[in-house]
Formats: sequence, C-alpha cells, structure tokens
Amino acid sequence: MEYPELVAEVARLKHERDAVILAHYYVPPETQALADHVGDSFYLARLARTLECSTIVLCGVSFMAESVKMLNPGRTVLLPEPTADCPMAHMVRKADVDAARAAYDDLAVVCYINSTAEIKTWSDVCVTSANAVKVVRELPQENILFIPDMHLGHYVSQLVPEKHFILNKGYCPIHHGMQVAEVKALKLTHPEAVVLAHPECTEEVLAEADYIGSTKQMIDYVAKSDAAEFIVLTVEGVRREMEHVSEGADKRFYFPATTPVCADMARVTPETVLEALRDGVGEVDMPANVADATAPLELMLELAAR
Repeated sequence: MEYPELVAEVARLKHERDAVILAHYYVPPETQALADHVGDSFYLARLARTLECSTIVLCGVSFMAESVKMLNPGRTVLLPEPTADCPMAHMVRKADVDAARAAYDDLAVVCYINSTAEIKTWSDVCVTSANAVKVVRELPQENILFIPDMHLGHYVSQLVPEKHFILNKGYCPIHHGMQVAEVKALKLTHPEAVVLAHPECTEEVLAEADYIGSTKQMIDYVAKSDAAEFIVLTVEGVRREMEHVSEGADKRFYFPATTPVCADMARVTPETVLEALRDGVGEVDMPANVADATAPLELMLELAAR
C-alpha cells in the first residue's frame, strides 16, 4: 500500500473505531505524522485521561501503553508493535527495593515512569524527566530511592541537595552509550551550536551541555531560542518536532556520529499502526495489581500539578 493510501485508510479506521492516535517523539517521523497528538511520556499519560474516545492507539513502547491503560481502564488501548519494549524499564531488583525500605524508615521509592507496571507497584510515586525535580521536592520523605535510571536520579539529586538519594544501577542504553568524544567533536565542528542534553545521559556527557531537559523541554527551548544551530543529545526521532517548531527559521540540528536510535521505537511503523486499527493488534491487558501500580501514577499527577 502506498503511503497516501495508508494515511487515508488509517483515517477511515480511526473514525470507525472512535480512536485517537498518540505518538512518542522517538518513533519514526512518518509514524508521528499519523498521530493526533505527539509528546513525551508525561504529556501522553496526562493527555490520555482527557480524551473522549473508545480506543487509544499508543505509538511507543510497552510501559507507556501500560500506563495509559491503567489510567484509562474503560478504554481499549492498542500498542501497534507489541514487542516494543524498553530495557531500562526492567532494570530494578525487588530485593534492592526491599533492602532500602528496611534500611530507611523515612524513605520514598521514586520510580521513573519508564518502568514496568510491576516495578511501579514497588514504588510510592512515579516521575518523568520533565517533573522529577518538582515531584521529589514535594515529597515529605528525606531519603529517596530513585529507580530505575541512575543518570536521571543523579541529575535530580544535584538539583535537590537537601535530600539523600540512593541510586539504582539502571540506564537507557541509548543515552548511556553516548560518547563524550563524539560530543566534543561536534562542538569543535559547530562551535556556535547550543548543546541540548537529556538527563538520562551520563554525568560526563551532561557536563558538555548548555541546557539539560526532558524531550519536551528541549523542544520548547529550540522554539524560543534565537540560536541557529543545536547539538542534540537524545534519540534522533525528536528531530521532526524540532524542525516543526522551527518552521520558517533557519535552524539546524546535529546528532552524535553514532546515531541515537531506539530500535524498539523504530519498529512502530505506519504499517503497524494500520494493523492495530484494522485487526486490533496489540491490545493491552490491564496489568495485575493495577491499584498498586496506578497509585504512584496518580500521586505523580497530583504533585506535579501543585
């Protein structure tokens, strides 16, 4: 099927199924183009609750679809590529969480939303890269076990020094794998470029950045900035939205030589979106212990809104 035909068929099926398509910034640009809304995990989780539809097609990875399903139990949630997963979402051991709870009476287990539903049940509150600092500051506990991402946890700890952080050893393979040498090479080639970095990057890479923020925060920075060149240290899929918010301006974007592409996100293609709408592929079941998993998400939304 040619792409224009696919777009038309997706539109027809979307109307037929009373569906809304949500896409993360990291899926391929042609998949983002099919979506009704494009955003980061926090935006999509919050937005999903406000939609008036019977079906949500979540173009992203499994933990995102789980979160949307938990917040929308009465709706059908479809994950177009059922095998799309996030390695970091599994990088926590229950024994480590239990050990921290035993060691500290005044402890909050703060769970990055990039985690499985099961891991969320071990936690007190969820956070995203956009709201982690605000949410942690709002917590009454002094001791924070931050799971699963050690890099985001370390970044938050630097901005909330009044609290004591225990860091887990999880990480995003794409951001963790970014090389300082490649960043420095880009800075030499483009000395006027503003360096934007996601807090999932290592401390050494973040030290090279002019601005650190979530995917959405980086996009907003580009939209407001007068700079013409940007070195972008996150998954390459964000380029589409950065170009969109820069429409009419001569802005250029450079990514590391080892192109940061999430293989799982890359499998969420327009064809998989069509199959999901046509055949109901990738319907997400309600996770076990849903009440325990939903409570940290609900608390995140409450604290982030203060």
